[in-house]
Amino acid sequence: MQQGQGDPRRPERIVRYVSPKVVVTNQNDDKKDGVNDDLTPDYMNVLGMIFSMCALMMRIKWCGWVAVYCSCISFANTKYNDDTKQIMSSFMLSLSAVVMSYLQNPTPMTLPFSG
Repeated sequence: MQQGQGDPRRPERIVRYVSPKVVVTNQNDDKKDGVNDDLTPDYMNVLGMIFSMCALMMRIKWCGWVAVYCSCISFANTKYNDDTKQIMSSFMLSLSAVVMSYLQNPTPMTLPFSG
């Protein structure tokens, strides 16, 4: 770098980062949080709980495994700042449904469409 040149940065070209969750209104530049559009973790959490209850009450093993799958998807798609108590309770409920299904009847699972 040569000694005679000044700072090569151009301050008029600087663009500040704006989070996509922040919405700026037109007139008065008030900032408010946007709505979270990704509801996949919530849907998978509810499905996991439904399948867990079906597995526990009706002793259907494949419902327990589907509940574990839904809980894993819900856990994998959550944001950092979401409430983890709900997700972990759903995950533990699905695991307990699988364990209780196999404790009541330890024979291997038969698929519903295999006859």
